Amino acid sequence: MLRPQTFMKISGAVFSLVAVLHALRLLLGWEAVIGGWIVPFWLSGLALAAAGYLAFTAFNAGKRSGS
Repeated sequence: MLRPQTFMKISGAVFSLVAVLHALRLLLGWEAVIGGWIVPFWLSGLALAAAGYLAFTAFNAGKRSGS
């Protein structure tokens, strides 16, 4: 069974990775195409903010559940 503390650390790491990839897309100008639709850069900005927030929240919840 996975402890809540471990689950939150893994979740935080995954969301951190997603945030880093969105930041790299914005900084390096990588193009993203889904089914022929070119994903606008502003959408990656929103995704970066959301993933960053979720990573922060997951790491903080992991600290609280470990106490």
